[in-house]
Amino acid sequence: MTTPTAITAPMAASVISIDVEAGAVIKPGQQVAVLEAMKMHHVIEADVGGTVASIAVKVDDVVNENDILLVIDNADKGDAIQRSAAAIDIAAGRADLDEVIARHNVTLDTARPDATARRRKIGSRTARENIDDLCDPDSFIEYGALAIAAQRRRRSLDDLMARTPADGMIAGFGTVNAAEFGEHAARCAVLAYDYTVLAGTQGHNNHKKKDRLFELAQEWQSPVVFFTEGGGGRPGDVDTDDLIMSWLDLKTFATWPQLNGVAPRIAVNSGRCFAGNAVIFGCADITIATKNSNIGLAGPAMIEGGGLGKYTPEDIGPIDVQTTNGVVDVACEDELDATAVTRQILGFFQGTTQNWSAGDQRLLRHLVPENRMRIYDIRAVITALADVDSVIELRPDYGSGLVTALVRVEGHPFGLIANDPSRLGGAIDGDGGEKGGRFLQLCEAYGLPVISLCDCPGFMVGPESEKTAAVRRGSRLIVATANLSVPLFTIIVRKGYGLGAQAMAGGSFHQPFFTIAWPTAEMGPMGLEGAVELGFSKELAAAANEDERNTLYEQLLARMYEKGKAVSVATAFEIDAVIDPAETRKWLVRGKRSAGPRTREARRFVDVW
Repeated sequence: MTTPTAITAPMAASVISIDVEAGAVIKPGQQVAVLEAMKMHHVIEADVGGTVASIAVKVDDVVNENDILLVIDNADKGDAIQRSAAAIDIAAGRADLDEVIARHNVTLDTARPDATARRRKIGSRTARENIDDLCDPDSFIEYGALAIAAQRRRRSLDDLMARTPADGMIAGFGTVNAAEFGEHAARCAVLAYDYTVLAGTQGHNNHKKKDRLFELAQEWQSPVVFFTEGGGGRPGDVDTDDLIMSWLDLKTFATWPQLNGVAPRIAVNSGRCFAGNAVIFGCADITIATKNSNIGLAGPAMIEGGGLGKYTPEDIGPIDVQTTNGVVDVACEDELDATAVTRQILGFFQGTTQNWSAGDQRLLRHLVPENRMRIYDIRAVITALADVDSVIELRPDYGSGLVTALVRVEGHPFGLIANDPSRLGGAIDGDGGEKGGRFLQLCEAYGLPVISLCDCPGFMVGPESEKTAAVRRGSRLIVATANLSVPLFTIIVRKGYGLGAQAMAGGSFHQPFFTIAWPTAEMGPMGLEGAVELGFSKELAAAANEDERNTLYEQLLARMYEKGKAVSVATAFEIDAVIDPAETRKWLVRGKRSAGPRTREARRFVDVW
């Protein structure tokens, strides 16, 4: 039995077309009308087949929901043919998609062989090659790939797409070290100026991209890696001339510094980095640069424009200058090396690794000479103590009396400070105090426990030292250690004298989670030799002759040493233990586990310099 079937409007709409005539025989799923609602076209299809008995509307009519559009006769609902989805040719092209693919393709290195060749000529990689090397495979998603320079008033669209892809800066999110630390820990924002596009300058649209990425990194507390090569601000973006006057209201140099303390930010530079690019570099938590880097707050044109002389780019901030003055934390051979170091440094803030090995710890028993006057290599001690190939020293050529490094012990990440007895006898000078204080702020901000290897005769003294503001700059170290909320583990390797030793221990030997000593350690309120010369000056002066004076001096010194050696100090419980150096790693790992996660908020303090 057949019954008439009404085809009704699914919503209130206007009739755009009627696609069948009365008396026509139609099939299930056939298009019978098109309605328009809210500027969208809705195709109306018949649920059943049959003969069109009548049409109730005409073009331009306005219908309400459930109004009848047409009636189909001779339709048997019980035997209605179920319409199946039409076959789709998934290989078929589309004009809109083809345009998108074409626009993306012109941004790739393969579409710009001349640009890639210029990079090869100077021994450098492209920006995309650096990102591909840093990020885990197939993990990077790019923001703003289709952006172009704001120069439509002076150049054609085709030219801008071909020659200013991504407006000279590639930006997005990916993962780094996900296989080792998991995807959540591995997430990372990555930005890279493209020197092949307008010399890596900062344009209108790439500033917008930076702000977008920085705001997302702030919201999601994501680490950031920024490849900073480039020439600073770009004067040629004329499209905004009628809207922008000074451009000093742009947010980049607020959003980037505001990420300080949110998550680690690493700046990586190769080649020339001037003006705004250099400020991006300088604001980072950790700075890495290749040996061909030139980094400066102005390039040659700006320097000459300021009436300060003519210079080549290579004259400005070369790597030897920027490592000696502490601007660069880690100097690398090339971009390949720098990217590998970046991955390793990120790992320290991503968690504990299960893949580690260590050397024979009995070596630590012999690296500090029994002769208390003999210097030794503190870096050999650090290398032996830490996991194999885990040590990354920061700013080795600045404040060289104090070593600052990232290390692992049984896979656990630590920050490490250590006095170098080969430089100023291990005394803390202004540079060292400044360097150490800033490094400890880094550890504090991102939750790294701190190892302190103390071999310190005190703060550096004397008229020449005071000219360097050592009173303030050196004090940065003691303020930083005293205010740590992360665990501090102090190990007296040899000398632990005076305020300098206290600075290596948070201001007091009872401030760290533990303070332990090796058998070679000796402690006191000041150096033993000075204590004898000052405390017993009258007795020494009263000696009958030089031989008698020397004999008395050695006797007094031996008495002082006996009182100040580690096992004697431990009897008064001024330190927590004297240990076999070979047990140091066990103490550190057990100490970290015992201290547990950070249980109190980091204390705010006013930096003294």
